[in-house]
Amino acid sequence: MHIKTLLTTALIMSVVFLGQSQDISNDSQPRDEFKINAFNLIAFTYMDLSYERLLHEEASLGVSVLINIGNDNELLDYFRDFSITPYYRQYFSKQYAEGFFVEGFGMLNSGEDYYYSFDDQGNETNTGETYTDFALGVSVGGKFVTKRGFIAEIYTGLGRNLLGDDTAPEIVSRGGISLGYRF
Repeated sequence: MHIKTLLTTALIMSVVFLGQSQDISNDSQPRDEFKINAFNLIAFTYMDLSYERLLHEEASLGVSVLINIGNDNELLDYFRDFSITPYYRQYFSKQYAEGFFVEGFGMLNSGEDYYYSFDDQGNETNTGETYTDFALGVSVGGKFVTKRGFIAEIYTGLGRNLLGDDTAPEIVSRGGISLGYRF
């Protein structure tokens, strides 16, 4: 699947999620959040941006877009080049949409897996095969919000790819330390 197709899919899914996230309550709390995953940017050279819409004091819908902007990743999940991850969060605290949360997510992910081989003379060759797959998973984490709207959150989760692409990883990870703003 080409990157243009993936970006178009991401745009359509974002519009659908934003259209479905109508205000449920009439309070005057800020309902929009924009975040960047600082951990993924530093550790994996992934640009990982998220938008989250608060439905009410205990729930939210969001979408994350991850793009691999480096080419030297050798850590966990190094072969993912792109993913779009819509998610639903349920919060379990007395504060307004913060504290401990459980998240269910879907992840459209694509990338390239490399296979290394050696010929009779010992020369190394590598072959890359691209994949696109869709995973479902669960994450847990915590979100902390200051009175002025600054956000810090930490989360981790796992999902399983479901389409059976032989080159795709069986398990995908989701997690990080994100910084952002609620407005």
